[in-house]
Amino acid sequence: MPTHDIAGLILAGGQGSRMGGVDKGLQDLHGRPLVAHVHERLAAQVATVLISANRHHDQYRAWSSQVLPDNIADYPGPLAGIEAALTALASQAPALPWLATVPCDAPCLPANLIERLATAAANQQCHVAIAHHGDRVHPVFALIHIDSLPALRAYIATGRRRADGWYADLPHAYADFSDGKDAFINVNTHEELAALSSAQK
Repeated sequence: MPTHDIAGLILAGGQGSRMGGVDKGLQDLHGRPLVAHVHERLAAQVATVLISANRHHDQYRAWSSQVLPDNIADYPGPLAGIEAALTALASQAPALPWLATVPCDAPCLPANLIERLATAAANQQCHVAIAHHGDRVHPVFALIHIDSLPALRAYIATGRRRADGWYADLPHAYADFSDGKDAFINVNTHEELAALSSAQK
């Protein structure tokens, strides 16, 4: 699967409730926002980067010209951001057929994330591939074909929001990252951000 067929999406549309309501993607790590670290790693692996954000759009445009709010109100979760991005891709000509998704709070994401996800999708001949590291699945580290959009919309329409639920009834594959668990460290609290900052000094 060639890189020029894949768009990347940074999911930064949450409420940051475990950080007191701050915008997580804009929190500082070593003098740069978390989103800058994620963008640096993701942009090297995809043709273009989109950002899902429901606040601070002007600030996020420093990393992408396509900053997309949810099409669904009240911060329903990462699936709304994925739906908005797939919808945006479908409206473009020519449409990139694949979307790779990552959260804004995972600044150590693997440099070969997209390659491994693409290999898993190709080997299983399916439209969804998800990362796991042996004992945990990471459903928002995913590679999704644009043809999965109707199924995603149908799932969201039922009121369900679990990121690992919508693809359960679809053919899907898992990419094994058990050799790099630390790459999936994510930051949910100020304490975790401080701990990561100290560990990387």
